[in-house]
Amino acid sequence: MAIDLTRRGLLAGSTALALPGLALPGPATAQDSGWPRRTIRLIIPFPPGGTTDLIGRLLAERLSARLGQTVVVENRAGAGGNIGADSVAKSDPDGYTFLMASIGTASINYAVYGPRMPYKPQDLAAVGLVIRVANVLLAAKDQPIRDAQEMIAAAKRQPGRLNYGSSGSGGSPHACMEFLATRTGIKLQHVPYRGSGPMLTELVAGRIELGMDNIPSALSFIRNGQIRALAVTSRERSPVMPEVPTLHEAGIADFDATAWFGVQAAAATPAPIIARMGREIDAVARDPEWIAKMREFAAEPPRLTPQGGTTPEAFAAFIREEITRWAEVARVSGMVVE
Repeated sequence: MAIDLTRRGLLAGSTALALPGLALPGPATAQDSGWPRRTIRLIIPFPPGGTTDLIGRLLAERLSARLGQTVVVENRAGAGGNIGADSVAKSDPDGYTFLMASIGTASINYAVYGPRMPYKPQDLAAVGLVIRVANVLLAAKDQPIRDAQEMIAAAKRQPGRLNYGSSGSGGSPHACMEFLATRTGIKLQHVPYRGSGPMLTELVAGRIELGMDNIPSALSFIRNGQIRALAVTSRERSPVMPEVPTLHEAGIADFDATAWFGVQAAAATPAPIIARMGREIDAVARDPEWIAKMREFAAEPPRLTPQGGTTPEAFAAFIREEITRWAEVARVSGMVVE
């Protein structure tokens, strides 16, 4: 069954989720004056080595310089990013704890974890979108599979035999692979890991056969010949791997799905702090040096407003659309976390 993965199609057709309003930042208080006065924590809800960690650490460096206070990274992995995200949702909303959110923690997980989700959309305030990246379909180097068509053919010959690894249940790699399975009528065995780093280690060792991951975290392994790239999930080929075809080119018409990463905070964080941090993230995202660095990893800057860039309000609207979009994909594919 084909699914319209465009926002317009999914928003028009989705009946899977009725959303409450996303959180609005809390009112201004006396503590806002002079913020920030001390170290800020940026929680990465995945282990070191993945795209969320990579982008989060680069962002922390730039925000430290702009804010005049150190932004320290703290990894809190587990449950598809939910443990780290929940810790921010329940943190003191004083403007000194932020979340490096992923498409999983901010949208997909609400659909695939259902009532097991420890937090709700309204528990987190949107601050700013940072980047968007494509995923890449991978194979262990010793696998005889050379491209996406061969992978699909092998999966059809032996339904459920091929396994694939992802950075965790509910993340964009998991969602992309399940969407791919739905579009092609194949069945694969999902092996979730606690982040991209552990999954890529297992794929390099040949202990799993296939993988799906964000391009930035997989890129060095691909370039070193440790794993094989079969196809990318974006509509166009990646500029950092122009030799790798798209899934659309592999015969899956109009397949286009990208991951994204942004910053959120506890819902009651004062509005002036959200606004200030949002402006700083927007400034980083528009910086030509940052854009050039991100494009080395096939990452694109946000374009949420008519002028480009990001704002807390535009990011909040984007998150609402993404929650609806992936709820429909999860409903049709049956993607759930047991």
